[in-house]
Amino acid sequence: MGPLSPTRTMRLWGPRSLGVALGVFMTIGFALQLWGGPFQRRLPGLQLRHSWASTLAPAVPSCLPRQRLVFLKTHKSGSSSVLSLLHRYGDRHGLRFALPARYQFGYPKLFQASRVKGYRPQGGGTQSPFHILCHHMRFNLKEVRSVEGVDRTGERWAHACSQDHQGRRPQAWRFPRHPLTQELGMGATKVLQVMPSDSFFFSIVRDPAALARSAFSYYKSTSSAFRKSPSLAAFLDNPRAFYQPGARGDHYARNLLWFDFGLPFPPEMRTKKGNPHPPRDPNPPQLPSGVGLRAHTLDPNALFHPVPTAADGHSQTSSSASLDLRSSSFIQWNLAWLDSVFDLVLVAEYFDESLVLLADALCWGLDDVVGFMHNAQAGGGQGGSAVGDGGLTAEDRQLSARARAWNNLDWALYVHFNRSLWARIKQYGQSRLDSAVAELRARREALAKHCLVGGEALDPKYITDRRFRPFQFGSGKVLGYVLQSGLSLQDQEECERLATPELQYKDKLDAKQFPPTVSVPLKTSRLPSP
Repeated sequence: MGPLSPTRTMRLWGPRSLGVALGVFMTIGFALQLWGGPFQRRLPGLQLRHSWASTLAPAVPSCLPRQRLVFLKTHKSGSSSVLSLLHRYGDRHGLRFALPARYQFGYPKLFQASRVKGYRPQGGGTQSPFHILCHHMRFNLKEVRSVEGVDRTGERWAHACSQDHQGRRPQAWRFPRHPLTQELGMGATKVLQVMPSDSFFFSIVRDPAALARSAFSYYKSTSSAFRKSPSLAAFLDNPRAFYQPGARGDHYARNLLWFDFGLPFPPEMRTKKGNPHPPRDPNPPQLPSGVGLRAHTLDPNALFHPVPTAADGHSQTSSSASLDLRSSSFIQWNLAWLDSVFDLVLVAEYFDESLVLLADALCWGLDDVVGFMHNAQAGGGQGGSAVGDGGLTAEDRQLSARARAWNNLDWALYVHFNRSLWARIKQYGQSRLDSAVAELRARREALAKHCLVGGEALDPKYITDRRFRPFQFGSGKVLGYVLQSGLSLQDQEECERLATPELQYKDKLDAKQFPPTVSVPLKTSRLPSP
């Protein structure tokens, strides 16, 4: 019997039978597309690999994701959580990290390009460019940025510091070239460094009061000042009884953010014989009761002049009131330089809002900035909520005020970048931001429920898998994550990325970029048996 002709097929099946068969095939095809089949299976909690079309659409629809990044990882400011985002993004996209030989770039010494693993200066052979520099360092621009052609950092800085925060030209201030740009120079060419000149520079800051609490717990055994003090309250009550500039680990005890940014300290704060400490402020500052640190409540001028408080109705000396005009000029001079270098500075107390702005600036999608908190201490926290002293006791408010006064340079730096963050939020749009933040938090919650046992961070005693057990340091327990069982292979991979602590992830990236070589003997006495 030969093959059936189309006419004969029609006779055997009939129009109705063919119609039924066609309908069955179309139904099956539609079901496969709907369910995704075994090759596309993802649970709802891990889907959504899309951009925020409605909330995070960039101003220019055709923008390309930024992938040349420099992140200054400051201490105890929620920076480990940002680092996790960068690890995952670079890992997923096959980007090349500028990695330290161990886990830090020689900190607390200033960053040096020679400490980057695999870095070869000009004439040392060809090398692939680095995409991301993000591990702990003390910032040192001239060793970070690769200047191709004309670098305009000096010009940007000169323009920034030529105006005050209201756009006026300060009459009493004269700004010589900043020492950190002096070697770079305006219009310098072919300065050999690590990162391309078009890299996106960003960092994160935290309220010095919250940072001091976290640092005292974490660096109790590292800082000689903290180690000698029975409590943070005792330390802040009389810090000069414990603190010595230049003593081992004592950079953790005062103006840690300023130190991490690699900024020079004013003469009265430098180590010198006779009088190594600035005069003590006899009136520790207090913030208005119940007022959060939003842009409209923080005037940078308040760092240098008395401000009225709602608590007692009279003028109260602010955090840096003990600084004279020359010191105030010194601070503004350095802040202007930072503005010329950093494209964005996140604020830990508005962590999710900061992530939305980061995604917008980098032209990234939702999954690129959604992640879990890392290196958080039990009973602590690393931001995520607005700062305000209203919910604290009078004793705690006094402690916060003293912490901000003692860390007056950090307070100035924090106020400055808090203000710049809210200026960007105003430009971005408050309602648009609120929608994006709500979407980000819902996404994070869905991922936590899908990936994690208990849907949250756990005490390290419950973490038996060493791949996910965070490094324990300081007096507080550092929390970590335990993955759910029964995840698909694809979901398992993504959940592992989300839960892996920074040290283990760094080791993973290191092994990926620098795979161990297997030595092969030049001669063998005999071939191995099959």
